[in-house]
Amino acid sequence: MRIDIIAALPEIVDGPLQHSIVRRAREADAVTIEVHDLRQFATDKHRQIDDYPFGGGAGMVLKPEPLFRAVESVVDAHGEPDEVVYMTPDGEPLDQPTVNDLSMREHLVLLAGHYKGIDQRVRHALVTRELSIGDYVLSGGELPAAVLVDAVVRLLPGVLGDTSSALTDSFQDGLLDAPVYTRPAEYRGLRVPEVLRSGDHARVEAWRDEKRMEKTRTRRPDLLRERMPEEGRTEEEPEPDDRENGAEKNTDLKNRTPGDGPRGGEAEEDAR
Repeated sequence: MRIDIIAALPEIVDGPLQHSIVRRAREADAVTIEVHDLRQFATDKHRQIDDYPFGGGAGMVLKPEPLFRAVESVVDAHGEPDEVVYMTPDGEPLDQPTVNDLSMREHLVLLAGHYKGIDQRVRHALVTRELSIGDYVLSGGELPAAVLVDAVVRLLPGVLGDTSSALTDSFQDGLLDAPVYTRPAEYRGLRVPEVLRSGDHARVEAWRDEKRMEKTRTRRPDLLRERMPEEGRTEEEPEPDDRENGAEKNTDLKNRTPGDGPRGGEAEEDAR
């Protein structure tokens, strides 16, 4: 896999990618990651990449010219990417099925916005997918881009020492993960549950399933409603139509067959 990241402050996004699993994946050639400094694609003597918004208002907007040049430079060097992803608070929520889907692509370009955002024409003409890591605002899209890279890279074949580890993470099957323990079996009067020390694999799995369900029901009941729509639905609520958004994407990590797949939705047109 290849990932190109275009950022106004490349040092912010580059730092986290030099450590831990992502670093090992890069060293093993499981992924090639290149961070591009947006200012290198500005042509004026001041390397200006932002300007005031039309119509007035607070904040600065990243200009279209450097962004177009940056994406076109990546395309010229490495071909058309499978996705051009813009990290933005008003994007679709990043979730595990989306990460699974992106991990099966061969080439991603990530745009990390900054200041007030990027010119809408870039979103309309170049961006194929817009993602948000949560309902809050950061100073820029560099850290969200690093979050996305980490989530995707750890799923690539051969990156994790135990491939089953990723398959048992929270959200892979719509549930949160069960509590985990390690040695010692007792510490300051706190003991590891007996079932985990029993050696009975069937009991252990049953315990974990029970705890996962309990945790999800308490902390994220919305996940249970998505997994089992009958839970929590009132009589007035209609049953969801699985076909509403067309064919489902292949996000099954156990049957990874990289293909073209659907590209992300088009960005909204500017309000005239």
